[in-house]
Amino acid sequence: MSNEALVIDDILESELAGENGEVYLFQWLSSTEKKLEVAPIVDLKSKQAELEKVFIKIVSATEPYPAPGRAIRNLVGRCLVTLYTRGETRTMFDTLQSFLRLVSDFKASERISVKVAAFSCIGDTMAEYGSQVMSLVAEISTVALKTYKSSSKSITTAKRAVPDPTCRDILKQMKSALTDKALPVQRAAAESVKSLENADQITRHSHAQLVGHILASTQIERAVPAPETSQKAKKDQNAEQHDDDVSTSVHAAGEITKSMLKPNEMLIYLSNQFNKANVSRKTRIGIFDFYASLLTKLGASFVENNFSLVVSHLVLEIVSSPRSGSTRYETLLIRSLVGILLRDLVGVRMLSEQGQISAIQELATAYLKRWPAMMPGQVAPASPVLVIALREVAGLLQQLGNAPPPVQSALAEPLVSLLSHPSHTVRVTASWALRCFCYSTPLRLPKTILTVMDKLQRDLSAILTPSGSAEVASRALGHAYGLAALVSTIPQRPLYVSYDVSAKVLDMATQLLKRAGEHDVNIAGVEVEVAWTLIASLMSLGPNFVRPHLPQLLVLWRNALPKPTSKESVNNAGRSVPEWLFLLHVRESALGAILCFLQHNSSTLVTLDVARRIASLLSNALSFANNFLSQNVEDPAEVQPPIVVRKGLNMRDREALLRRRVHQCFTALGFSSIPESTQTVLLQSVVMLFASPDGYAGSSVQAAIASSSGTFTSVWQSVDGYAYGVTFNEVVDMGGIGPEGDLGQGAQDYLNRDTVEVSIDTLNRKPILGACEHDPLSLCQAKFSDTEYQLTEPPPPATSVVDTAIELFSRLLPLQDLPSTIKVINQLLESVRSPKLERNTGRKSAVFINATVALVLALRHATTSLYRQSRDTFGSSQITTLLSPFLMEALVEGDLVLRSAGSESIGRLASLSGTNYLTSQIKDLVDQVVNNRNPNGRAGCALAFGAIYSHVGGLAAGPLLKTTVNVLMSLINDPHPVVHFWALNALARVINAASLAYAPFVSSTLGMLLKVYLTESHEREGGSLSNSNTSGDFPAYPVACQIIDSVITVLGPDIQESPRTRALVLNLVQEFSLEDDEGICVEAIKCIQHFLMFAPEHANIPDLVKRFRGHLSSSRRPLKLASINALYQLVQKDALAMSKLGGDQLVEDLFGMLDDDSSVQGVRNVISSWLQQTVIHNPSAWIDLCQRIMARTTASQRVADAASRQNLKDDEGESLNVGLSQDSKTDGRGHLTSRWRTQLFSLQCLHEICTIVSSSGRREHLDAIVARNQGVPSAGLLFSRVADLIKMAFTASTAYVTEIRLAGLVVLRDVIELFATSPDPAYDDALLLEQHQAPITAALTPAFSSDSTPEILASAVHACAVFVGCGVVKDVGRMGRILKLLITALEQSKDSGMLSLGETGELSPNASAMLRISTLSAWAQLQVSSVQQAYLDNVVKPYRPILSPLWIASLRDYASIRIDSEFLHDTSSVALDSSYSSLGKEVLLPYYSKAWSVILQAVATAMQAGDPYIRAAMDGKETSNINPDSVSMSERKEPTAFFFVIFGLVYEALATSSADASSATTSRQSGVASALQALKCLVRPEYSGQAIMEPTIFEEFISLCYRMGMTESAAIQIHLVEMLAVFAATQNSRSTGSDVLTLTSPPAHCLRICAHILKHSISPSRASSTQGNLSDRVALISSAIAAFTSIAASIGSSQREDIRGVAILLYTDLLKDESSEVDLVGPTLPALKALLDLPVASGSDDKDRYSRLVHALLSACILHIDSMRGRHGAISTKKAKNNMLASVLILTVIPAWTKVGRAVVEHSCFLISQKLIDANELSLTAAHCAKTLIITSSSGSPMLRQCARLLVPGLIEFVAKMAPAVHDGSITEPHAAAVGEVWRAFAALFSTTSEDQRPRVLGVLLPTISLLLSNTQPLQANATQVTAQTIAQLLSFATTSPPAFKEAAGKLDTSTRELLEQSIRRAMGGASGASGASAAKPQISLRSF
Repeated sequence: MSNEALVIDDILESELAGENGEVYLFQWLSSTEKKLEVAPIVDLKSKQAELEKVFIKIVSATEPYPAPGRAIRNLVGRCLVTLYTRGETRTMFDTLQSFLRLVSDFKASERISVKVAAFSCIGDTMAEYGSQVMSLVAEISTVALKTYKSSSKSITTAKRAVPDPTCRDILKQMKSALTDKALPVQRAAAESVKSLENADQITRHSHAQLVGHILASTQIERAVPAPETSQKAKKDQNAEQHDDDVSTSVHAAGEITKSMLKPNEMLIYLSNQFNKANVSRKTRIGIFDFYASLLTKLGASFVENNFSLVVSHLVLEIVSSPRSGSTRYETLLIRSLVGILLRDLVGVRMLSEQGQISAIQELATAYLKRWPAMMPGQVAPASPVLVIALREVAGLLQQLGNAPPPVQSALAEPLVSLLSHPSHTVRVTASWALRCFCYSTPLRLPKTILTVMDKLQRDLSAILTPSGSAEVASRALGHAYGLAALVSTIPQRPLYVSYDVSAKVLDMATQLLKRAGEHDVNIAGVEVEVAWTLIASLMSLGPNFVRPHLPQLLVLWRNALPKPTSKESVNNAGRSVPEWLFLLHVRESALGAILCFLQHNSSTLVTLDVARRIASLLSNALSFANNFLSQNVEDPAEVQPPIVVRKGLNMRDREALLRRRVHQCFTALGFSSIPESTQTVLLQSVVMLFASPDGYAGSSVQAAIASSSGTFTSVWQSVDGYAYGVTFNEVVDMGGIGPEGDLGQGAQDYLNRDTVEVSIDTLNRKPILGACEHDPLSLCQAKFSDTEYQLTEPPPPATSVVDTAIELFSRLLPLQDLPSTIKVINQLLESVRSPKLERNTGRKSAVFINATVALVLALRHATTSLYRQSRDTFGSSQITTLLSPFLMEALVEGDLVLRSAGSESIGRLASLSGTNYLTSQIKDLVDQVVNNRNPNGRAGCALAFGAIYSHVGGLAAGPLLKTTVNVLMSLINDPHPVVHFWALNALARVINAASLAYAPFVSSTLGMLLKVYLTESHEREGGSLSNSNTSGDFPAYPVACQIIDSVITVLGPDIQESPRTRALVLNLVQEFSLEDDEGICVEAIKCIQHFLMFAPEHANIPDLVKRFRGHLSSSRRPLKLASINALYQLVQKDALAMSKLGGDQLVEDLFGMLDDDSSVQGVRNVISSWLQQTVIHNPSAWIDLCQRIMARTTASQRVADAASRQNLKDDEGESLNVGLSQDSKTDGRGHLTSRWRTQLFSLQCLHEICTIVSSSGRREHLDAIVARNQGVPSAGLLFSRVADLIKMAFTASTAYVTEIRLAGLVVLRDVIELFATSPDPAYDDALLLEQHQAPITAALTPAFSSDSTPEILASAVHACAVFVGCGVVKDVGRMGRILKLLITALEQSKDSGMLSLGETGELSPNASAMLRISTLSAWAQLQVSSVQQAYLDNVVKPYRPILSPLWIASLRDYASIRIDSEFLHDTSSVALDSSYSSLGKEVLLPYYSKAWSVILQAVATAMQAGDPYIRAAMDGKETSNINPDSVSMSERKEPTAFFFVIFGLVYEALATSSADASSATTSRQSGVASALQALKCLVRPEYSGQAIMEPTIFEEFISLCYRMGMTESAAIQIHLVEMLAVFAATQNSRSTGSDVLTLTSPPAHCLRICAHILKHSISPSRASSTQGNLSDRVALISSAIAAFTSIAASIGSSQREDIRGVAILLYTDLLKDESSEVDLVGPTLPALKALLDLPVASGSDDKDRYSRLVHALLSACILHIDSMRGRHGAISTKKAKNNMLASVLILTVIPAWTKVGRAVVEHSCFLISQKLIDANELSLTAAHCAKTLIITSSSGSPMLRQCARLLVPGLIEFVAKMAPAVHDGSITEPHAAAVGEVWRAFAALFSTTSEDQRPRVLGVLLPTISLLLSNTQPLQANATQVTAQTIAQLLSFATTSPPAFKEAAGKLDTSTRELLEQSIRRAMGGASGASGASAAKPQISLRSF
């Protein structure tokens, strides 16, 4: 393409006529557009006229050009703009004229697309150049207006018909015309509201934008308001004009500026419309869209500054208006709307942290505190107002995290006092807010619980006084809800609450139940509800709390839910209404507790027996409810229920609530324990309830009137909060083509709209709204997640009973067998088709919907969890024939829920049943499509195709693919929006399911998509009037984009093959991504992401990055999110490239985004991924970024500081603070704050930086010396930033939010661990951290302040220990405050009872236990490190007596928690109090399991050191008074007191971990290693007595050892072998009899395991099984041989030789090995020496056996050396060398009496000489060996003397051989060293010779020496060295024995003698002093093995 890239091709008209004309034109325009941008200007100008003609032809669609659809007109417009920007503008006027001619041709009304296209092009051009052709403006406007009026078919479809620019120009001309702005504003508001009534979502949205914009502009201060009426005239759908720039020209006038309307006046415009008397629901919801867009337009800072005003407006004008509270539904609707606005829009997205704090304070003071109106004349806020304020406070608290003190003081009082509000709703909501408050600020939790409990007890006693008012009852209930909500947070915040609280609550509840029987019905009702509510909340504490109380609870439940007897029906007749209410109420409350019990404890506590009992109770309750109905009790309150809910729960509601609970309990219990008969009864009763005419609870008269008068439109439109009993859980499939399942919750919106708009819009479809007060238990069931936790909001009683019935039905139906299933489904279908329903249309449609939803849910359960079983029931033809027609009806009905549920059911049925059903179903669908012209029907069928395909899967449905695609393609061309939207949607599903099978259809699909893009009827605004009104909600383009996306996925990497397809895909995506509608852009971005996966080289990445960055700042949230995801993908792929494109600025922008809106999760991923890839190259830049964020304060910090007005009290802290405040840049908001979540993230980034750098192994980052040696400049390296890291950790440690403090301590610990050994860059011998000791102390101190939480304390104790243990300060006296903190923690831990560390008050039992564990594990870490770091011994030693028993006790506690101790309660001898027993278990387990291995290791090291305190502690003795020396080491029979506990822990750790030995994680290795270390000591008799020899224990233990010997890695096996050696050596001394090595004795087992390990570590083939690095393997071999040695040493009998023999046999394998170059022999020779050194036992033939063994070993070595003859290479050299060394070792260590054959000795000496003379790489080793033998021969062993005799000739020959090399200077270094060894050997020989023999010896040696000397000084270094050594040797002979030297020298021939003398003289002259000194004493360096 490159060579013709810049030539703009001419258009080939011939191509246009073909069938692919449109595609060709599209591609041509796309490529032309690209070329226009790059072509040289000269070429452009030459082509310009021609191009213009073509463009005009395209627009006017002269033959053969196709009609200019949307894509084409947009392209032409862009081409023209580019052309005029780069080319000549002269001709622009003419072009515009020709377009105008097309437009103003009013006759040709049929060619709409041409006009639209012409308008569009005029628009594009004028947008750029409007100001240059002013003369045309007027003309264009008039034509446009005319068109607008004349066109009957709304040609406003031209969307940009009158383009913005022309309007702007008109405005400029008409400025003077408009003076007053306020009227148009009012008009606009009114007009918009009128049109809202029947507008679709899109139109509503644009109106909202418009109104928002106009009203927002009233706030902009400007002199002359820019008039805007002209826009009103054309109520254009996308009137998003921006008029901000208009005013700029005017400001010159300089009049007084003011904003036009005050903010509240502006808002009142909207609320006035909202509160009009007869406005429909849809309009009211639409007005909230206006509010949302208005607030968005006004922007965050405006909203934050006017928060109180906005709230008070909403409260006064909307919530408090009389209409809003008229019905329950209205109240809830308003609550949801205001909630969305305040919570999702303002709270989450607009308020900064500071804003959130002031918002809470504002809400608290203005509303919450005003409730009990104290002063006369004050009016307390109404309950709906309080509810809204409370909900918003709850939400803000969750965002703030830990609330700062002013917020706490603002809330603590009012939240508690609101619990006693008379309104039920307020009480429940206040409980929720209180729960959020105590969850986010847990230090308040214990106090609040006690306060509320106290108040509750007071209320309960007040109830009994006769004067007690009605308020007391409601107060009591409110306090009970509050207490229940608080109790249910305990599991999430277990460290803060003491356990006696929950016990007290339970006690109180049971007392209440017992006394309720004595009181009057009204009082008893309150007491019972309070009691059961509290019990329900206690159930959330989990099985450990509930288990001991379960029997009692079952009794209570049995009493509350008795079995109805026959007598009762007699009694029932006479019951009064209050009695009935009471009976229903009691049962419902008790069931609530059962439900909570089942939810939180079912897995562990619900045994078969319990399940049966509960099931029978549930049946009792159900039959009670049925009896009640059969009584037909008349309720006097059947008139409309009053507004306040709780007072007005009539009997029918109570009964519904009871039934709801029964259903919920059955669902939670599961059905395995319920008899078949009950199941059938249940199914029939629920079907009756949700799908029969009788189940209707409304007034039947009204319903009949509505049906007959035809006023009923749809269930979803009704606003009575009951809607004929339709279900609340809708199954809506809006075609988000995501995975199946809950498309409703949290999935992407199908239009990619903003979530706020979506949530406002969905209210239009909700006839029933949920609220927490419908079920106070929702307080105990809130879902927790990391970021937030939501309140579940169940629907009102009448609806929730329907929902729970449907849920129960869906769970139960799949479990039935075929006959019962058929029966139930028949019943269902009959009741749906019942003729009675004709009289009640509303109920009819509600029943239809309920039945369909119930079926689809049942099928979901069937396909997901019960697939096998359901194939036989649902898959059978009997059922499919029943269901098919029914589901078809649902499909064809126009209702969205029915369509979604019906199609999903058909899909799931098809997947369950066979192919017959599938084919017939498809056939039916095709027939339906052909025959049914109703668009809804066709849409339903299209969706069903998609559903069938996606549920059955691509393989099974493969044969039907062609039919499906053809039908869908034809449906896609249908002009009706509903049809083509769903058809496109279904096609996307089919493509995703068919995957690769779809490949043949790709090109036709792409062509079809382009057609869709070009046809007018598929545009949003296009088509006939009726169609364009619906197309807003069903846009074709986003789905078309999804299809492209699917197509890209189908093509995969093949997209690189076909350039044509690729170009078409890219051009389409490009067009879509330039659309204005964000929904389309988002889909386009997803396409680009996939495209980048498969063909990144064809995309213009820099351009994309630029575009994505543009979207990041967009105000439209969906676009933001999509761009972040796309950036994430690019960064993951290649962050370095991204750094080049985006630079640091991009990362900063991302951090900024995170700060603006912390709920955007994607940003964190992008930053983390980027950091992980680039940090190692430049950690410093990342630290800078984090520093910038940490340098700001968080708002809660600032508020907290302001409140306390005292910053840190110590100087170290002060000095750090000063440094921080200077380097912060200023930001738009004046004072810099950043959100705490951002700071938390930046601290997590710092932690990442430290982890990545430390694991990367790049030492230069940590060590200045390494960096200097590598020549790396220190500026960017990590060690240069230590001060900054500590400073940031300090900032964090003084923060207010707990999470930040914890993260700060983590960073501090990272720094200490990373840089503990780093040298100071300035002073190499000092450590880097020494200078930072003070700041580190300062950063740790705040953790011990009064507002600290247990987690922080624990982390700080650890950080202290890390600092003490890292070795920066070695002197105990200089450790200062840090060590003191550790010691106080320990002192506290030694007493039982509660701890209070630092300035914190007393902690709860759990927190105390947790801190005790942390402290002990911190000290344990020091004890473990003290083995390497000797100075730590001084730190730990004074505290050993305290530590030992505590360590042992904590291990014991861990063990008791692990075995779930019911039987260990009595052993709490050390630091545990009994109340702690059951509840603490699961809370403390995680802490224990983290700490126990370190504590165990500490105990092990102390045992190994023989510490008397540990021994006493193991025995359970008091350690304080023992005398360290007096502990006897006597033989014990009994094990120590705690032996079994610790042995059990160790055993379990080894047993569980070796199961998955493959996962060699470091933490696991350390755990296993510490367990084995502990075992080394535990197996000694002084700890274990004889316990470990118990047969059962012994067998288990040994088999575990075998298993570890076979599976573990080398590093662990070292410990195993050492432990076994100790075990065998110490435990066998008891075994009687001579034969110690019986098969089962410890030594035998140990030897077996060691032998196995040795064999494995030696034999290469299996080397893989013992992984591990070389050093580990060497250590393992050494320790295995050492184990043999020690076991042999412990055996006195002749079996010692057997053991030695086996070990040596295994070792010869090692000598024989030639599989690799790894040398395992050299390092393990010392072990062999120890083995041979072991003295022989006293047996008769033992010496003989020893000799034979040695002889054999020597022979083996010689054979091995011989076998290497003639072979070369590293392996053979290694083997020969090792065997030579081994043979010499053997010769030198064996005792003198050993008999060795002469031949062997001679041969080995011969081999050594030979290897020496060979003068190859082995000669140095040979020289070593010879020297060693000669030196050791002086010990007098005759054999060695013989060796020396044999070796001397070889040595002499070697020297002679080396002489020429020395003279010509070519000698190598090893040879030079070998010569040195030879001289040493000679010296040794000479020194051991007697004086009279010496001349003879010298007679041999002197000539040898002279061979190496010459008259000239050698030049080469090695040769010089040899000469110097030689002369030194000569001098040493001369000085040692002068007479002998003289005598020998005399006998030499003269030349030799002269040479010697000359050499000596030269040496003496050269360095007379030095040589004299060196010659004084010959230095012999021994080569030791």
